[in-house]
Amino acid sequence: MDYVAIRRALHQIPEVGFEEVETQAFLLDQISRMPQERVQVKKWKTGLLVRVSGTHPSKLIGFRTDIDALPVKEKTGYSFQSRYEGNMHACGHDFHMTIALGALENVIENPVKEDTLFIFQPAEEGPGGALPMMASDEFQSWKPDLIFGLHVSPDFPVGTVATKEGILFANTSELFIDFFGKGGHAAYPHLTHDTIVAASHFVVGLQTIVARRVDPLNSAVLTIGKISGGTKQNIIAEHARVEGTIRTLNQETMALIKDDIERQVKAIEIAYQCKGQIDYGANYYQVFNRKENVDPFIQFCEKKGFPYIICNDAMTGEDFGYFLKELPGFMFWLGVGKTSSLHSADFMPDEAALAQGVKVVSTYIREGV
Repeated sequence: MDYVAIRRALHQIPEVGFEEVETQAFLLDQISRMPQERVQVKKWKTGLLVRVSGTHPSKLIGFRTDIDALPVKEKTGYSFQSRYEGNMHACGHDFHMTIALGALENVIENPVKEDTLFIFQPAEEGPGGALPMMASDEFQSWKPDLIFGLHVSPDFPVGTVATKEGILFANTSELFIDFFGKGGHAAYPHLTHDTIVAASHFVVGLQTIVARRVDPLNSAVLTIGKISGGTKQNIIAEHARVEGTIRTLNQETMALIKDDIERQVKAIEIAYQCKGQIDYGANYYQVFNRKENVDPFIQFCEKKGFPYIICNDAMTGEDFGYFLKELPGFMFWLGVGKTSSLHSADFMPDEAALAQGVKVVSTYIREGV
């Protein structure tokens, strides 16, 4: 399998959550080219479950990859850049899928002892595909005994494995707040309830939550990335919208922040005579590596000579956390060298990491579990 060609083909067809129709068809085509005698495939929405029979199975090992893209306008200058205007694989899911296909081919052509399940999950970036996929009959009938996954990272050298026991990725929650007031002519502000002013004061007030309400030893992030409202410079807006994200390293801090947000919205309603409406959007559970599962993987990397780093936890979010909440397993970063950050329009990971990713995953399935 030509990993670079596969990655570049996938990079050209980025599709957002639960719209991965062409992506699913591409994956099915690639899988159909592999020997089929030990392979079973189930579709779930726009995702796939691919089971490979082992030679003497005593358990089912799961490897999960995500398949969706982001609504980002690409600025890489690649000759193989996105064909879907406004969409891009800016988080490396094209790498993830390629590595999964390579590892799948490897365990099909070189049989391993245990049964293996390759999970191609849609909608990781939103609205969240892990929970509904886990609840499906398809997944429940092939529920793994151990599950693992990876995520590419520009913070580590090409091909380097980085992981740790405990929290690897944070608890996350989207945040959408709408303020509804009374619009009117800019010359008569006293006859209106200005939602632009209300939203502005609300955003400033939010800065006190992490600074003054959260224990400094409990890391948290509360970021507002977008404010919108109004239609014209001389019309006072009757509606304004604030969009952001919350990230914490424990569930208690997440609950505290949400409680404070709700109280501040109520205060804005009273002070500016408007109505506030909160939507927390997609909420992702922390990625927590259990010691008994990740330590053997670290020892495996050391034994096989794979470069690895014991890394710090990160405020990134991943709905793989829901798999680990229910099932034994772990996640690790795979270094792709220096490039722009994840979710950037010019994110350009080093393709040399593809073969290393396939080698780490397939060797662990064969020798590590």
